[in-house]
Amino acid sequence: MTYDLVALDLDGTTIGDDLTVHPRVRDAVARAQAAGVTVAIVTGRMFAAARPFAQTLGIAGPIVCYQGAAIFDVTSGERIAHEPVPNELTLRLLAKTRADGVALQFYVDDVYYVERRDTWVDGYARLANVEPALVPDLAALLARGQSTKCVAVVAPERAQTYAEEIASFVGSDGYVTRSHASFIEVLNASVNKGVALATLATRYDTTLARVLAVGDSWNDLPLLDAAGFGVAMGSAPPELRARANAVVADVAHDGVAEAIERYVLA
Repeated sequence: MTYDLVALDLDGTTIGDDLTVHPRVRDAVARAQAAGVTVAIVTGRMFAAARPFAQTLGIAGPIVCYQGAAIFDVTSGERIAHEPVPNELTLRLLAKTRADGVALQFYVDDVYYVERRDTWVDGYARLANVEPALVPDLAALLARGQSTKCVAVVAPERAQTYAEEIASFVGSDGYVTRSHASFIEVLNASVNKGVALATLATRYDTTLARVLAVGDSWNDLPLLDAAGFGVAMGSAPPELRARANAVVADVAHDGVAEAIERYVLA
């Protein structure tokens, strides 16, 4: 099969906790682009946290951010699609997390806000490589606009049970996923990476059957399901590896480069 578009998750896939793109990965992306294949990013990151990696990889067109809740153009910075969380759900979630003693993060106009800092929020900021804005009342931000997503940051050992609790609390009003051991993300119910990938494929004038996607975490299930060929990183949870068409090495061993070399350039 020949692929027109390669869709790459970022964290745990294209980059590790060191926040660097390895030379082999950068080279594989460049060779795919030179062969006429479009490479795009489909990430949970906010645009400000994703754009530097897109630029490092020589990606100039639209990329998917916020688990599919927004699409931005790398070159202009323009937001070309947006599906935020309804304010009613955002406020309900804020009340719950406050009562539970959990730090919640809002994202308005690609700035992320917190009411307090703790170990887990600081860890998120380090991985995002973006500092949050500290505000006294997150609810007051909603007078300026809706939050693109809401993220609860907890200790890894608490995340699974708390994610289930949040999913039950949200019900069909939103989409709940996990992108990292400590992050629980709540988005508009219409949002996921697979839906956004379909939009991206249309913008790049191709079909989902001609898309190869690579991911490593729970939030990448819709991405791999939507793509014509889904590749899971070796570090992915069992449910993602079971749904993938192929499994490659982990991020430390350049699994993205392996996927491109084996299934695109070969």
